[in-house]
Amino acid sequence: MSDLEFGLDTFGDVTVDTDGNVLPYAQVIRNVVEQAVLADEVGVDVFGLGEHHRDDYAVSAPEIVLAAIASRTRAIRLTTAVTVLSSDDPVRVYERFATLAAVSGGRAEITLGRGSFTESFPLFGYDLADYEQLFSEKADLMAELLTEKPVTWSGSVRPPLENQEVYPKTEAGRVPAWVGVGGSPESVVRAAQYGFPMVLAIIGGDPARFAPYVDLYHRALDQFDREKLPVAVHAPGFIAATDEEAAETLWPHAQKSITRIGAERGWPPLTRERFEDDIAEGAWHVGSPETVAAKIARTVRALGIQRFDLKYSAGTLPHEAMMTAIHLYGTEVIPRVRELLSEDDDEAEAEAAS
Repeated sequence: MSDLEFGLDTFGDVTVDTDGNVLPYAQVIRNVVEQAVLADEVGVDVFGLGEHHRDDYAVSAPEIVLAAIASRTRAIRLTTAVTVLSSDDPVRVYERFATLAAVSGGRAEITLGRGSFTESFPLFGYDLADYEQLFSEKADLMAELLTEKPVTWSGSVRPPLENQEVYPKTEAGRVPAWVGVGGSPESVVRAAQYGFPMVLAIIGGDPARFAPYVDLYHRALDQFDREKLPVAVHAPGFIAATDEEAAETLWPHAQKSITRIGAERGWPPLTRERFEDDIAEGAWHVGSPETVAAKIARTVRALGIQRFDLKYSAGTLPHEAMMTAIHLYGTEVIPRVRELLSEDDDEAEAEAAS
């Protein structure tokens, strides 16, 4: 598992300072840049920014923030988590990320998705009744654009293109693009159909229960005669010095955020019991470096993934706490996960030799 990659994702949640005061959007965005700089310094492979258009998130234009991060970092790859393709123009998405690839020295990636919120649809004049068709047609066009060859395409959601060149071209010949999947079989198959690597968003339940989706993705790649492609997992978590400190620090911020989202979607409020169950058995990777490393290793083993992305922000969780978590993730968690998985490899080789 030496080729396993590690990422960090944030949605640019509007946070509070250490005295509980809500920070202005501008400061939240500047803090996100500092978080990415630290992630680069401690050896994290990928940094992802979500796109939202609502009052509890500060980042609505992730490419601009990623460009600012590019100017202050050296090696970390820069992606989205996710770009809401359904309410955007694929041509403009390509142009923005090809430009980001230029200013970052080829470190730009895209994660395409439909988004877990729908506020961008009315904002940009799209009908939610067209939810499926918008993403399907735009993903089809995006796959063509990413070849960087002249594009001929027609559909119902935007004007057609006839032998159209789109600029700038990238030095590498392609911007790497993934598709974010929430767990529907149709989305899994679509990612395979267009030849996109898959990011599986696991925000609830035991990660191991998503193994059938990984298997479906690989089988679909075979049926579409596609090459083998990587799978990543995006899952929430938080790291502190001890398990107790991590849970106590995270709880009030996660509770407020998840309860608000739940009220919008008809879920019950988050209880402390359910929160602790999710830490013990569910999607949350929370605790000391040793605890989080062990749980990430379990997730990797269960799903056979090539990248793990920790969604380290949670509601109003303060910047200082997130900086501590990022430092621990890079300096202690990632090396420990590699050790645990290397031990697995050694045991497997020993069994094979006996």
